[in-house]
Amino acid sequence: MLGNLRIRAVATAAALCGLLLTWADVPGARESPQPVTPLISSGKTIVGETLVYPTSAPAKVTAVVVPLAPGQETGWHTHGVPVFGYVLEGELEVDYGDKGIHVYRAGDALLEAIAAPHNGRNIGTGPVRILAVFMGAEGLKTTEPVSR
Repeated sequence: MLGNLRIRAVATAAALCGLLLTWADVPGARESPQPVTPLISSGKTIVGETLVYPTSAPAKVTAVVVPLAPGQETGWHTHGVPVFGYVLEGELEVDYGDKGIHVYRAGDALLEAIAAPHNGRNIGTGPVRILAVFMGAEGLKTTEPVSR
């Protein structure tokens, strides 16, 4: 029985080596990868808040796609945690109150305001879709509505 296990182990290793050698001979397999496109690198939000990650509980990252129809608004809100945003589609205007108004278009990346209340509105003729990645912790709210 031990001999059969050794034979199987050697046969499996040989098969894997063969696959790896075959893959290595595939045209382009050894070429360098495509260049990376940087999206954003900052320690501050769009309104200048310093990013601080929660440490009160185990880390929890939540990613969602936020859809907005033409003319639709997010409603005034804040975030309890840092948020990376990436506009997948459309044109979005975000009002940050006394911190100004910013317009984001497909392909734009941002570190969203955390404590500064803000409201997003689809100002285009088509849908808006935003990838929002919340870098939070267990038990913390990602978004909190505020009255304006």
